[in-house]
Amino acid sequence: MMESSRRKFLKIAGASAVVGIGAHSVVNALASEDQAKTVETKVGPKALHAKNWGMVIDTRKLKTSADLKPIIDACNKIHNIPTKLENKNHEIKWIWEEKYQHAFPVLSGNKYANDRVEKLPFLVMCNHCENPPCVRACPTQATFKRESDGIVLMDFHRCIGCRFCMAACPYGSRSFNFRDPRPFIEHETKDFPTRMKGVVEKCNFCAERLAVGKQPACVEASKGALVFGDLRDPDSEIRKVLKKNYTIRRKQELGTEPAVYYIV
Repeated sequence: MMESSRRKFLKIAGASAVVGIGAHSVVNALASEDQAKTVETKVGPKALHAKNWGMVIDTRKLKTSADLKPIIDACNKIHNIPTKLENKNHEIKWIWEEKYQHAFPVLSGNKYANDRVEKLPFLVMCNHCENPPCVRACPTQATFKRESDGIVLMDFHRCIGCRFCMAACPYGSRSFNFRDPRPFIEHETKDFPTRMKGVVEKCNFCAERLAVGKQPACVEASKGALVFGDLRDPDSEIRKVLKKNYTIRRKQELGTEPAVYYIV
């Protein structure tokens, strides 16, 4: 199905270049058959809703790599992320550990920074930005921002592997399947689709779990270190946590407005 869609796009795009049809028309031609956005699973009666989903990561509760491991493992398992790849350059990452100077390159320029913060391992992922540059860069709308709740999603069927979104993302939050990932999935989860060679993927804030009334897998595994909720609701838990604590965001000087906050 995915390979068929990719071939179809290239075929239509090639024909369009000859007759002068714009890219927007190409996308619409594909949409009529695909109906795309298949990642949006059926919404159940217990679905969780928000106007703008966001996350707070409390680094005070995540002091070592061992604290981060169960959180990362939970995401990998539920989303069929390959973890046994032979080539580390082909690694697929939805949520992973990063050093302070890499996660916050501007802030880490302070030579008198707090020693505790500088030595902490940081969880990083897609920031589900309010102004996502990846969405603007994608020529097929394979990556899109769901206006109902602010989640930036991927439609694997529409992705043609051009990697424009990867180049546009300032956080390095997207991975490309250089080879078929399926043989490297240790324990396949039937509730979430596997991907194929040539497709980009990333964190989706567990949209499929929200649709059936569950919190993201990483949040459940964090034992309170991660707080997830509606940034637009002043009475939500996440807003209360943000009000009580000083937080920072990754590369917020770029104007992308990340939806992931860090308590330091």
